[in-house]
Amino acid sequence: MANNKSSKKRIEVAERNWLLNRSYKSAVSTLMKRCLTAVSDYTQKPGDDTKTAVHSSLNAAFSKIDKAVKRGVLHRNTGANQKSRLSAVVKQAIEPASTRA
Repeated sequence: MANNKSSKKRIEVAERNWLLNRSYKSAVSTLMKRCLTAVSDYTQKPGDDTKTAVHSSLNAAFSKIDKAVKRGVLHRNTGANQKSRLSAVVKQAIEPASTRA
Protein backbone atom coordinates (compact mmCIF):
# COMPACT_ATOMS: atom_id res chain seq x y z
CA MET A 1 0.00 0.00 0.00
CA ALA A 2 1.13 3.53 -0.72
CA ASN A 3 2.73 5.40 2.14
CA ASN A 4 2.63 8.97 0.88
CA LYS A 5 0.56 11.20 -1.34
CA SER A 6 2.75 11.01 -4.44
CA SER A 7 2.85 7.21 -4.47
CA LYS A 8 -0.94 7.09 -4.09
CA LYS A 9 -1.25 9.41 -7.06
CA ARG A 10 1.13 7.25 -9.13
CA ILE A 11 -1.04 4.21 -8.37
CA GLU A 12 -4.14 6.09 -9.55
CA VAL A 13 -2.41 7.31 -12.72
CA ALA A 14 -1.12 3.81 -13.50
CA GLU A 15 -4.64 2.40 -13.07
CA ARG A 16 -6.09 5.06 -15.37
CA ASN A 17 -3.45 4.46 -18.02
CA TRP A 18 -3.92 0.70 -17.76
CA LEU A 19 -7.65 1.07 -18.48
CA LEU A 20 -7.05 3.35 -21.46
CA ASN A 21 -4.32 1.10 -22.87
CA ARG A 22 -6.54 -1.94 -22.44
CA SER A 23 -9.36 -0.27 -24.36
CA TYR A 24 -7.00 0.64 -27.22
CA LYS A 25 -5.59 -2.89 -27.41
CA SER A 26 -9.07 -4.38 -27.32
CA ALA A 27 -10.26 -2.07 -30.11
CA VAL A 28 -7.23 -2.92 -32.25
CA SER A 29 -7.78 -6.66 -31.89
CA THR A 30 -11.51 -6.29 -32.56
CA LEU A 31 -10.92 -4.30 -35.74
CA MET A 32 -8.29 -6.79 -36.90
CA LYS A 33 -10.74 -9.63 -36.40
CA ARG A 34 -13.41 -7.70 -38.30
CA CYS A 35 -11.00 -7.18 -41.18
CA LEU A 36 -10.07 -10.87 -41.27
CA THR A 37 -13.77 -11.81 -41.17
CA ALA A 38 -14.49 -9.41 -44.04
CA VAL A 39 -11.67 -11.01 -46.04
CA SER A 40 -13.05 -14.50 -45.44
CA ASP A 41 -16.51 -13.27 -46.48
CA TYR A 42 -14.99 -11.84 -49.64
CA THR A 43 -13.25 -15.11 -50.48
CA GLN A 44 -16.54 -16.97 -49.95
CA LYS A 45 -18.56 -14.60 -52.10
CA PRO A 46 -16.54 -12.08 -54.15
CA GLY A 47 -18.35 -8.93 -55.10
CA ASP A 48 -18.14 -5.17 -55.06
CA ASP A 49 -20.01 -4.74 -51.77
CA THR A 50 -17.82 -7.26 -49.94
CA LYS A 51 -14.72 -5.70 -51.47
CA THR A 52 -15.69 -2.27 -50.16
CA ALA A 53 -16.36 -3.85 -46.76
CA VAL A 54 -12.84 -5.29 -46.78
CA HIS A 55 -11.29 -1.93 -47.65
CA SER A 56 -13.33 0.00 -45.08
CA SER A 57 -12.48 -2.49 -42.32
CA LEU A 58 -8.81 -2.37 -43.34
CA ASN A 59 -8.81 1.43 -43.18
CA ALA A 60 -10.48 1.40 -39.75
CA ALA A 61 -7.95 -1.12 -38.42
CA PHE A 62 -5.00 0.86 -39.82
CA SER A 63 -6.33 4.04 -38.26
CA LYS A 64 -6.75 2.48 -34.82
CA ILE A 65 -3.31 0.83 -34.98
CA ASP A 66 -1.71 4.16 -35.90
CA LYS A 67 -3.50 5.92 -33.04
CA ALA A 68 -2.40 3.23 -30.57
CA VAL A 69 1.21 3.59 -31.73
CA LYS A 70 0.99 7.37 -31.51
CA ARG A 71 -0.30 7.18 -27.92
CA GLY A 72 2.42 4.71 -26.94
CA VAL A 73 0.05 1.82 -26.29
CA LEU A 74 1.75 -0.31 -28.95
CA HIS A 75 5.39 -0.29 -29.98
CA ARG A 76 5.86 1.03 -33.50
CA ASN A 77 7.30 -2.28 -34.72
CA THR A 78 4.30 -4.14 -33.33
CA GLY A 79 1.97 -1.77 -35.13
CA ALA A 80 3.92 -2.16 -38.35
CA ASN A 81 3.83 -5.93 -37.99
CA GLN A 82 0.06 -5.95 -37.49
CA LYS A 83 -0.50 -3.64 -40.46
CA SER A 84 1.78 -5.75 -42.63
CA ARG A 85 -0.04 -8.92 -41.63
CA LEU A 86 -3.45 -7.41 -42.44
CA SER A 87 -2.37 -5.96 -45.76
CA ALA A 88 -0.79 -9.26 -46.82
CA VAL A 89 -4.01 -11.14 -46.09
CA VAL A 90 -6.10 -8.57 -47.94
CA LYS A 91 -3.74 -8.48 -50.91
CA GLN A 92 -3.64 -12.27 -51.13
CA ALA A 93 -7.44 -12.43 -51.10
CA ILE A 94 -8.12 -9.59 -53.54
CA GLU A 95 -5.30 -9.93 -56.11
CA PRO A 96 -6.07 -13.49 -57.27
CA ALA A 97 -9.76 -12.65 -57.51
CA SER A 98 -9.05 -9.65 -59.74
CA THR A 99 -6.80 -11.72 -62.06
CA ARG A 100 -9.42 -14.45 -62.36
CA ALA A 101 -12.26 -12.09 -63.29
